[in-house]
Amino acid sequence: MIDAELLKLMVETSDDGIVIAEQEGDENILIYANPAFQRLTGYSVDDILYQDCRFLQGDDRDQAGLAVIREAIKNHRPCRQIIRNYRKDGSAFWNELSITPVFNDADQLTYYIGIQKDVSAEFEAVARVRELEAEVEHLKVQLAQWQSTSPMLQDPTH
Repeated sequence: MIDAELLKLMVETSDDGIVIAEQEGDENILIYANPAFQRLTGYSVDDILYQDCRFLQGDDRDQAGLAVIREAIKNHRPCRQIIRNYRKDGSAFWNELSITPVFNDADQLTYYIGIQKDVSAEFEAVARVRELEAEVEHLKVQLAQWQSTSPMLQDPTH
């Protein structure tokens, strides 16, 4: 079994944000956040302890990924989704959020572990590739139209 101090060191030095939330009624109250979570979000532990982590969503609560997360939490299932969250300064970031329920010996849900990874650069790169692909398709259409109306391209012997 892994030593408790080693486990703590691993969590504290992780590059990904790690939080532990305790289920209290319909809310999952944050009881721990590692330093990477604090760096990622700009919130200190004092800012976030005993709050439901929905505060990271701001008013942006109609995201498709959030419905998947809510369903997973309702059914006590793990899930992973990319959602838009907001830092303390109001700036947005794309968060690959992994949520895993933790059960006690009596098989009762007691905690959730949340792991957050800023995937903004990857998300924006994929969006840019899609934009460029659409631009290429548009240029292909324009080129085809130009080729069909250019007499020189229709009969290269002229």
